[in-house]
Amino acid sequence: MIIVTGGTSGIGEAIVKGLESKGIDTFTISRSGHKIKNHFQCDITEYDQLKELYKKFNKEKRRIEAIINCAGIASMNLAITTPKNIIDKVINTNLIGTIYTNQIFSPLLIRNGEGRIINFSTIAVSLALEGESIYIASKAGVEAFSRSFAKELAGFNITVNCIAPGPIKTNLLKGISSQQINNIVNRQIIKKEMNTDDILDIVNLLLDKKSGKITGQLIHVGGY
Repeated sequence: MIIVTGGTSGIGEAIVKGLESKGIDTFTISRSGHKIKNHFQCDITEYDQLKELYKKFNKEKRRIEAIINCAGIASMNLAITTPKNIIDKVINTNLIGTIYTNQIFSPLLIRNGEGRIINFSTIAVSLALEGESIYIASKAGVEAFSRSFAKELAGFNITVNCIAPGPIKTNLLKGISSQQINNIVNRQIIKKEMNTDDILDIVNLLLDKKSGKITGQLIHVGGY
């Protein structure tokens, strides 16, 4: 089984569908309720909710092979004009939620003596895109955390890597003009807009048994 946060929309949903099509069972976690197989309604910013879910997984003794953290939100706005509640929400969801999920569920992998953790950042961090300061700060934290956490879990044969996609047409990009997207794409090495299949290819690579020595890495899909 693979745990996927944010697995009911966007990149997370595409990953779940791709894994399920290969016969890999998943647990999806999201804030909203969904009548789909193995879905759990849980807010990753709520530590106690995640702990209760961990207890359920641990009690059932199901083998969890990987944790993929896709849950995230964005707020495209200048830092100086971003309201406090939006700052808190973005940081709590993208950074704190990722930390909580990694910390709370990683013992399920440690119990197996191996496993994979995949976190998500964005090319916006490396490009230092203006108008996305708060979002970038949250994802830069995810990148730094992933590198350090990879060292902490290396002795348990658990890899921790981070994927940083360029623009992909999901709900996260609502409100972003085509011109803005093109400007970002033109700053990538591969000057093409990526899609969710490109992300799934990287996920499959990192999940592969032969990728046990790839860890602590930040992978830009599209190149930077």
